[in-house]
Amino acid sequence: MKRLLALFTAALLLTGCGYNDFQRLDEQSKAAWSEVLNQYQRRADLVPNIVATVKGEASFEQDTLTKVIEARAKATSIQVTPETLSDPTAFARFQAAQGELSGALSRLMVVAERYPTLQANQGFRDLRVTLEGTENRITVARNRYIQTVQKYNVLARSFPTNLTAMAFSYAPKPSFSVQNEAQITAPPAVDFSASKP
Repeated sequence: MKRLLALFTAALLLTGCGYNDFQRLDEQSKAAWSEVLNQYQRRADLVPNIVATVKGEASFEQDTLTKVIEARAKATSIQVTPETLSDPTAFARFQAAQGELSGALSRLMVVAERYPTLQANQGFRDLRVTLEGTENRITVARNRYIQTVQKYNVLARSFPTNLTAMAFSYAPKPSFSVQNEAQITAPPAVDFSASKP
C-alpha cells in the first residue's frame, strides 16, 4: 500500500513539474526545425534549375553563377542532426551557410534583371515565382521554430519548471539569429541632394 501511495505521489509531483511540457515542446521544436530544413531543401533543389535556365538564356555573368553554385554546395554539405539544435556553434555554421545561399540567390536575381531575354523566358519567370514562394515558406517555418523555442526556453527558465530543467539537463535551445545585426538595424541612408544631370 505504501508503495502504491509513493508511486501515486511521484506521478502527481511529476505532472506539476513540467516534465511532460518539456517533452511536448521539445518534440514541437524538432518538428518545426524539420519544416525549416524541408524548406531549405526545397530551395536547394530549385537552384540547379534556375542556374540551368539562366545559362541557357544569356551569356550571363559567370562569377555570379559560380557563387550561387558554391553557396548551394556549401549549404547542402553541412550535416544537420538533432544535436545541431543543441550546439550553438554548429547551429551558427548552418545559419551562415544558408545566409550565404540567400545572398547569392538575391544577387543572381538582381543581375538577372539586366537581361530582357531572360526576363521574357516563361521557365525563368516560373522558377523565380517558385523561389520567392519558397523564401516565404522558409520565413514562416523559421517563425514557427522561433515561437516553439521561445515557449521551450520560457519553460526552462521559469520556476518551478526550471528545477526540472536542471534535474534533467534541459538547456535552453538556440534560436535564429541575424549575422549582420548591426548592419540591418542602421537606418538606410537617403540622399536627395544629388544634382540633376
